[in-house]
Formats: sequence, C-alpha cells, structure tokens
Amino acid sequence: MCGIVAIIGNQPVAGRLVDALKRLEYRGYDSAGIATLYESVMERRRAKGKLFNLEKLLSDEPLAGTIGIGHTRWATHGIPNETNAHPHFIEGVAVVHNGIIENFSELRDELTAGGAVFTTQTDTEVVAQLVARYKRQGLDNRAAMLAMLNDVTGAYALVVMFADDPDTLMAARFGPPLAVGFGRGEMFFGSDAIALAPFTNEIAYLVDGDCAIIHRGGAEIIDFAGNPVERPHQISQATAFVVDKGNHRHFMEKEIYEQPEVISHALSHYVDFQTHTLRANDTGIDFGKVSGLAISACGTAYLSGLIGKYWFERYARLPVEIDVASEFRYREIPLSKDQAALFISQSGETADTLACLRYCRDEGLKIGAVVNVSESTIARESDAIFPILAGPEIGVASTKAFTCQLAVLASLSIRAGRARGTLDGADEKQLVRHLTGMPRIMSQVLNLIQPQMESLARDLSKFKDVLYLGRGTSYPLAMEGALKLKEISYIHAEGYAAGELKHGPIALIDENMPVIVIAPHDRFFEKTVSNMQEVAARGGRIIFITDEKGAAASKLPTMATIVLPDVPEIIAPMVFALPIQLLAYHTAVFMGTDVDQPRNLAKSVTVE
Repeated sequence: MCGIVAIIGNQPVAGRLVDALKRLEYRGYDSAGIATLYESVMERRRAKGKLFNLEKLLSDEPLAGTIGIGHTRWATHGIPNETNAHPHFIEGVAVVHNGIIENFSELRDELTAGGAVFTTQTDTEVVAQLVARYKRQGLDNRAAMLAMLNDVTGAYALVVMFADDPDTLMAARFGPPLAVGFGRGEMFFGSDAIALAPFTNEIAYLVDGDCAIIHRGGAEIIDFAGNPVERPHQISQATAFVVDKGNHRHFMEKEIYEQPEVISHALSHYVDFQTHTLRANDTGIDFGKVSGLAISACGTAYLSGLIGKYWFERYARLPVEIDVASEFRYREIPLSKDQAALFISQSGETADTLACLRYCRDEGLKIGAVVNVSESTIARESDAIFPILAGPEIGVASTKAFTCQLAVLASLSIRAGRARGTLDGADEKQLVRHLTGMPRIMSQVLNLIQPQMESLARDLSKFKDVLYLGRGTSYPLAMEGALKLKEISYIHAEGYAAGELKHGPIALIDENMPVIVIAPHDRFFEKTVSNMQEVAARGGRIIFITDEKGAAASKLPTMATIVLPDVPEIIAPMVFALPIQLLAYHTAVFMGTDVDQPRNLAKSVTVE
C-alpha cells in the first residue's frame, strides 16, 4: 500500500520521480504527488486519482530541482483528495509517509494546544508538525528528525526533505519496507527495488528502527538514538524484469498467461525434471524432526496455505495448524519448539504475517518463508526461504503468485513425506512427475477454455450474488474463486465447503443465484454431485467446473459446464485455478472495472 520514492542527484528529478512512481502503481493508490527543492524553495504538485492526472498537472506547471520526493497514497486517514495527498509541507519540512501513526490523535491534540494549525485529515501531518516544532525549538535537522521518531508510534516508512538543506534527505523505517539506492553522484530512497530499478541495482534495505541520511556521495544509517549502524549492500535482481503488459489488455491477463512459464521456473528450483526427484536443497527445516506445522498468511496466500494443509497432512502425515494472520497473531496459540512455522506472502512485507512470524520466532520455532521477494523482511527474518519465483506481480488480485505458492507447497509436502517416511522413492517420483507435467497441461487449459470463459462472463455479469462450492482442496479453491470475483468485478460472492450447503447457504438458492461448483472427478466427486442436485432442485443456475470423467458422470442441467483434462489430484488445484481466474477477469473486463487496481485494495498490506 502506498509508495515512496526520493532522489538527490545532479539532474532534474520531477520526471524521474513520476517514472519511478509508475513502477509502484501495483501497490494500489488513490492520489499522488511530488515535491522538489530549487534555490531554497520547496514546491509540490499533487492530484487525486491516477498518475496521469499528476503528469498533466506537471506538464502545465513543471517543477525544477535536482532533489525531490514522491508518493502514491492509499487513503487510511482522510478521504482521497488533493489536500490529503502527500507530500505534506509544514514550515520548510516536507514529508511522505507509508503506514499508520497510531498515536496521531494524541499528538495532534498536543500540537494543536501548542498553536499548530492542521490543514489535512491525515495522520502524516503530525510528523511534519513535530519536526517543524523541534526545529523552532533550536534543534538541527538530524536532531529534530530523531526527536520526532521517538514521539511517534505505529507502522511507518518516512522520507523528509528540508528547505534549508538542498544536500540531504532523511528517512526512517518501522514496519513498511524502505530501501536505500546507491548511484554515481546520486542517491535514492524507494519502497522497493522495482521503483529504483531504472536508476541503480545496488540496494541496502533498512530494518525497523533505522534512520537513514543520504547525500549525493553516499548514505549514513543510524538508529533512533543516533548510533551508527551498518546494513549490507546487495545487488537487486529487480532490474532483470521489464514491467509492462506486453500484448495483453491488463497485467492480470498477462500474469494469468504467464503461469505455465513461471511455474516451470519455480518447480525447477525444487525438483529435478530429469530424474523426477526433489533437489537436495538445504531447506533450513528438517521436516522429519518436527511434530507439527503452523501456517499463517493473509488473503489469497492464506487460501494457498489451506490447500497446503491438505497436502502436508495427506502426504507427510504432519499435523497443520493454520489461521489468517490477523487472527493467529492475537490468539496466543500454544506452540512448542519441536514445531515449525511457514509464512506465506507474495510481497514478504505483509504486516500481520510478519507479526505472526515474530511471535513464532519468540516461541523458539524454526521459521520458513514462502515468498516472492527473497529480499523482503519476512524472508530476511526466517530460517529458511522458499522462493516462489513468480517474478513481479503487478495486478493487485494475485494469480501467478497463488499458483506458484501452491507449486512450492506441493513440493515441500513431498519433501516432508520423504523425510518422515510416509512416502517412498517410488511415491516421490510419481508425484514429482505429476508436478513436472503441470505447466504443459496449464498451457493446454488456457488455450482450451479462453473463448468459453469470455462468453460465460457476459452472463455472469448480470447477477449480483454468486456462490462457489467445493470439497477437499476444491473448498479453498472455491473461496479463492469468490475472492477473485468480488475483488475485481465487485459482485458479491462467497465460497463454501459443499457439505455446508445445507447448513445455511441453501436458503439463498433460487433462479437468481449462480452456483459455481468446482469438482474434479476425485474421491469427493460423488458427494459434491449430491450437493449439486440440491442446488438444481431449487432452481439454482449451476456453472460446473470439472474434468472429462466428471462431465461424463454427471447428467445434471447446468448454466455452463467447463471441462478440463483429467489430471492427478496433487496438481488439480493449480489447473482448476485457471478457469476461476479467467472467469473473474473477463467478468470484470465486461463490467468495465479497473482490473489491475481495484478500488480500496492494495497489493502490499503493510499495516494492520
């Protein structure tokens, strides 16, 4: 959520700031702004809505200066408008901020009592007001910055520019990610390496409690008490990726069609395609010696974890405790040191998931991170990193990251089964062979079902409510289908375990309720068909997603039947994810919504 970029260099920065902000659009935002400093005068341009509004404003009213800060805002405090957009100015202090200042109300009351006049509804303004107050009291810029940091509480990444110092930018991190970029005669701050990729690939990531001061020749990093600290420099791989839509209408469509390729890439890290065995990677977790597994994540990543639970328990006989991170972190769950924990996050920066990780680490558990960004905070704080290698995912609604997470969890469950003796060598080869054949099958499915999904989406767009049903691993997949549809089309949708139909949802069934049933011809198929009969008896409009055997076995009337190839059970969740993704995508396109950046959503949720 939100995005920060800052540059101190030797050439005009306004255009470069906007270009960098474009690379952060995937994080979600509802307004944007930049500020520059030129001849001791700070100026800013801010606009509600998309970045093209800011670009138009800048074309009419350009900004000069070789030092500047930029921001894309996702509203938390105050409505999205120009006044609340960042940067915020107070008495020669300019601030951009990601996150939430939790004690802003108390600070605002205190500052107001001291004569401060607030002009926005944001929590961010207290940061600028505090720094300005300390400067009025005689503190220099560094001391004022540190004094402010010791006043505020919450989760935040901040960059501050001072009108009286054209040679310095200051930043701080406590929660949301922030990186320092090292150039030649210029320096940068950015929310992630992708933002800085056009400028540099030499990055240092700040950790919680870091304050960084950059100038054109380098950087100094201190803690909030002013003591110097060292952070390692690393070469980011973000520059290897070209972030554009190619020949697709939206990033989401592009990312759906990238799945066969990226899953091949992900699997190659874990399995040997020639021998059909698992690679002997040092995982950092000995699954043969753990008594149980705790999994936690948010949103789509949580649903991938639910499917992973089925696999770990079936193939490795390993008990799994799983919760959404926002519940897990407050449940004070009793854990033992002979357990391990897995945390799943596309960005590796999800605030609730990170809090759960730290709770489990404090309890003495071995920590594994299933992440797309191996340089992320969750990865850096884990004992073992299991990269999903999906590449940058720009669409807010996760697609390729979801299926890559599943591919990695499937591989890990097989590894756990071998380590625990519940799978032998023959089992391993058979399961790995199924996984290695999956990208080919996914390519076939995408080409097979595209026209049908586009046509079906026109019909689905006419309804206001949709129900998804599934059993086994198809139950979390039903929840994922519902999540995708409501995220990007804004149609109300719910996913249920098919066996729960009679325990409430059946009351909703009538001719105005499409029911999407996900039912490969597996060991649950007959029971799921029984639930379909209950829907049909009440006039429900069934959309049946099944395989060739399932289509042949069921003779129930349907609104539509999507027939996929017969596939082994372990890869069914990845293959059956494709029609639910395409159905949501085409429905949203037909309805004219903002597919890649749906309203009120953000790609990386770095506050509670």
